Amino acid sequence: MSTWLGTGPLVGERVTLRPLGVGDIDALNRVVGDPDRFRWVPGIPVDSGSARRFVDAALADLESRVAFAVVDNTDGTLLGSTSFYEIDETHRSACIGYTFYSERVQGTAVNPTAKYLLMRHAFEECGAVRLTWHTHERNEQSRAAITKLGASFEGLLRKHRRFDDGWRTTALYAMTDDDWPAAKANLLQRLSS
Repeated sequence: MSTWLGTGPLVGERVTLRPLGVGDIDALNRVVGDPDRFRWVPGIPVDSGSARRFVDAALADLESRVAFAVVDNTDGTLLGSTSFYEIDETHRSACIGYTFYSERVQGTAVNPTAKYLLMRHAFEECGAVRLTWHTHERNEQSRAAITKLGASFEGLLRKHRRFDDGWRTTALYAMTDDDWPAAKANLLQRLSS
C-alpha cells in the first residue's frame, strides 16, 4: 500500500472506507444491478470474474493505487469502491477515481461523504497539493458529481485512455490545496442538510 496515501479505515458518519481486498470479491459482484448504467466506466464488476479482475488490478501496484471498499455504517453492506491512483508523492498529487456504487445509493450522501473522506485525508493528513479526476467526456452524471465536489474543469484529454474498441476523450478536473477550504465548507454544508 502506498506509504504516502495508504491508510487504515477512513470513517465518516454514513460510510467507512477500508482497504479493498480479495475478501470483497463476492460482495463486489453483487453491487451493480444494471451494467448499462455504467457504460462509460470500463471494468466495473458485474459478476465474479470481473469482480476478481477489478480487485486483482486494484492490488497489482500498491504504490500507485490505493483502493477502498465503501461500506455502509448502518449494516456493513459493501456499497461500492473508490480509489486514489496515479499517486505521485514527489509532486504531492494523486487522482481519485475507479468509483462506482450500487444504484440504490447513487444521488445520496454516499459519494460526497466518500470523496470528502478521501480529500480530507489527502489534503489535511498527507499534505497533498493537487487531486485530479478523470471521466469520459460523455459521462454527464460523473461530470456533475465531480463539479459538485468543488473541482474545476481543466480541459479535455484526447485519446487519453483505451475505451471499448477505440479511444476515450477524458474530461479532466482538479482541485488544489488552495481550493480545499472552500470546497470543504461547501461539502460539509451539503452533508449536514
